[in-house]
Amino acid sequence: MKKILKISLWVILGLVFIATLYFLYQKSKPKVTTYKIEQVAVGTIEKRTVATGKVEPRNEILIKPQMSGIISEVYREAGDQVKAGDVIAKIKVIPDLVNLNSAESRVQLAKLSYEQALNVYNRDKELFEKKVISKEEFEKSTLQMNNNKEELKSAEDNLSLVRDGISSRTASYSNTLVRSTVTGTILDVPIKVGNSVIQSNNFNDGTTIATVANMNDMLFIGKLDETEIGRIHNGMPMNITIGALQDFKLTAELEYISPKGKEESGAVMFEMKARVKVPSGVFIRAGYSANAEILLQQAADVLTVPESCVEFSGDSAFVQVLTKKEPQEFKKTPVKIGLSDGINIEIKEGLKKGQEIRGAEIIESKKVTVEKEG
Repeated sequence: MKKILKISLWVILGLVFIATLYFLYQKSKPKVTTYKIEQVAVGTIEKRTVATGKVEPRNEILIKPQMSGIISEVYREAGDQVKAGDVIAKIKVIPDLVNLNSAESRVQLAKLSYEQALNVYNRDKELFEKKVISKEEFEKSTLQMNNNKEELKSAEDNLSLVRDGISSRTASYSNTLVRSTVTGTILDVPIKVGNSVIQSNNFNDGTTIATVANMNDMLFIGKLDETEIGRIHNGMPMNITIGALQDFKLTAELEYISPKGKEESGAVMFEMKARVKVPSGVFIRAGYSANAEILLQQAADVLTVPESCVEFSGDSAFVQVLTKKEPQEFKKTPVKIGLSDGINIEIKEGLKKGQEIRGAEIIESKKVTVEKEG
């Protein structure tokens, strides 16, 4: 029995010794690293930058009243299309008592003067027909009567304007009717029936009745960092992506760059504006958040490789050109690089189309076997 145990122990020790030798042998073997092989291709490299901002109408026109009073009617609402001259709201005039009394007194005086002139005219007319007075004297009384009649009518119109804001002469273009001054879309109507409004003057901007804008003339208004503002210029094309309109892009043309930057969160930002080309049948709402993609540089039909394949040493760049596939062998080759988009890079000299170069290391994934119970 003891002899069997001794033999078993020696066998176990022998197996452990053999396993240790095998492990040390495997560990001492040189590790073979396999790399992904990339090909030199012909393509286009584009360097772009992105500016964030909003899409706004070029001009938002504030419609102001031409007199003070209370809103009695509102005929339009936000989203309505209007033409220049369309009525948006109506104002009920609240007359000033001093001006009202003055206008009423003027009417009374004008009425008395007219009645007196009318009596003189009628009397002179009878005398002229009887040839008692000359034609010249009759014409004077006729002129005086017509003047007083016109003064009475003017006084009555003035009283109507002070009291009601409208007269027989101005009924078609009364200041009580607030009209749109431009053709476009109403963006906002901030007033309601019963609100008091003030006319615009030298001391007050006046109450805004509505905001109107041409929604076919839109601008992208955004900001760009100072490190990139020097590489853009008026007339540059850009693509506008609107978050609310997925998978839909608009084209735009840069037309304004602010000459002065503003510091925001430690960076100097410059405002920029671009004219957005709105296709027919597409409605863009004011205030949409958007991103503008600007093409800064482009290299078309050039040799390209993944930028991760390029190695740098000082001011020099190199790639590892494949010379043997099994086992993999490479030759360090200097290259002259050009434009990069962050993924691919332009190769100006040192490589030819179709050449194979070393890419990223291939890491083999270990297979894990999980035994299921039952």
